[in-house]
Amino acid sequence: MSLPDYHFDSPDSDVILLTSEAERTTEFHVHKCILAAASPFFNVMFSLPQSLPDSLVGKAPNVPVSEPSRILDAVLRYVYQVERPVIDSLDDLIDILAAAVKYEFTTVITIIRTLLISPRFLQSSPIRVYAVACRYDFDDEVKLASRQTLDVHILDTTAPPLPELKYISAYDYHRLLRLHAIRSSSAIKLLECPGNLKCMQCNGSAFTMHDAPKWWYQWEKKAREELQLRPTTKVVFSLDFLFGAVRASGCSRCPESLLDSWKFLQGLREEIDALPATIEMD
Repeated sequence: MSLPDYHFDSPDSDVILLTSEAERTTEFHVHKCILAAASPFFNVMFSLPQSLPDSLVGKAPNVPVSEPSRILDAVLRYVYQVERPVIDSLDDLIDILAAAVKYEFTTVITIIRTLLISPRFLQSSPIRVYAVACRYDFDDEVKLASRQTLDVHILDTTAPPLPELKYISAYDYHRLLRLHAIRSSSAIKLLECPGNLKCMQCNGSAFTMHDAPKWWYQWEKKAREELQLRPTTKVVFSLDFLFGAVRASGCSRCPESLLDSWKFLQGLREEIDALPATIEMD
C-alpha cells in the first residue's frame, strides 16, 4: 500500500490519535467534529463528560489506538476526503476494513466493500474475499465471491490454511462446500454424448458406428475430473483442453469431429453455465 504525501498535523486540531508500534509513537492531529460526524463510535465518545487534570486543560487530549500507523493513516484519508491510499494488498484492505468497522466509519466501510470485490482481489483470492464478506455479513459480496470460488479447488489440502477462515462459521463454510458439490454433480450429469456425434474414422465400421468418437471419451473422462475440482466451464471448454482430448484419442479424423460438434459443445457449455452459481442466502 502506498500513501500519497499528506500529514495529519493540523495546528487547530482538538484531539490526537496515538499509535504505538516498535517503540515508535505516531501522532495524528485531527478534529473531533469530523470524527464525530463520520463515526457513531467517536460521536458517543466525545459526547461523554471528561475530567482532565489541570495540566491538560486547554490542550488536545490524546487517544491511544491499537491500529498500526499506516492503517490508521489510510482510514483517516477516507474520512478527511484527501488523496486516497493505493491499496494493492488484500492484507492491507482487510486491516483497513477491520479498523473502519471497529470505529464505525460507515462511509469508509462502503468504499472498502467496493474495493473488496474488485477484480484484483476477487479473481486472485476468492475464498479469502468470501470469508471476509461472511465475517462482516456483506450479503451481496458473499454471493459474488461464492461464484468466483468455483474457479478454485476448494479442498486443495496442499494449499496453506487461510487465516480469514478462522473468523467465519462452519455454517458459512458448509454452504460454500455444498454449492461446489451440487454444481459439480449437476454439471457432470449433463455430459452426455448425442447420438449424432460421430467421427468418420472412429465410427466408420459396423462395430463402432453406435459408439461415441474416441475424442469424446477422452474429453468426458478429463472433464469429469476437472468439474469435480472446479465446477465451471472455463477449463473444460478451452481449446487446449478440447484438443488435448483429440490428441489423446490417437485418431487422425477426430479433429474434424470436434469442429463439427462445436454447436453442440456451445449449447452444453451454456447449460452448465446456467446452473446455480452462488450460495443461497437465508
